[in-house]
Amino acid sequence: MRYVDGFLIPIPTKNLKAYTKMARMGKRLWLRHGALDYQECVVEERRPAFGVPFPKGLRVRKGETVVFAWIVFRSKSHRNAVNAKVMSAMGTMPPGPPPFDTKRFMYGGFRVIAGK
Repeated sequence: MRYVDGFLIPIPTKNLKAYTKMARMGKRLWLRHGALDYQECVVEERRPAFGVPFPKGLRVRKGETVVFAWIVFRSKSHRNAVNAKVMSAMGTMPPGPPPFDTKRFMYGGFRVIAGK
């Protein structure tokens, strides 16, 4: 069984460099504390041939882009244990506000139904 934390984050394009730095620090932190995989991706295909594009679904504003991210764990209980360790170690993250609007940050925990 696997468990995934998934994220969709609208980010001002001008803040993408700062966000990327934060994401790389986050990756090191989660993997160090036991996550199996950690990926953060910036949208490239803004007008796919089918479905609702992420920018439209998120009501992305002019000058913004979208990050799609996920972290893989062995199980939900493994996720809870890893996240507890990460939260206690968060003092290593840079101080100050995040480079995105936390009220528009979308998150969910997912039980994997197809995949490895």
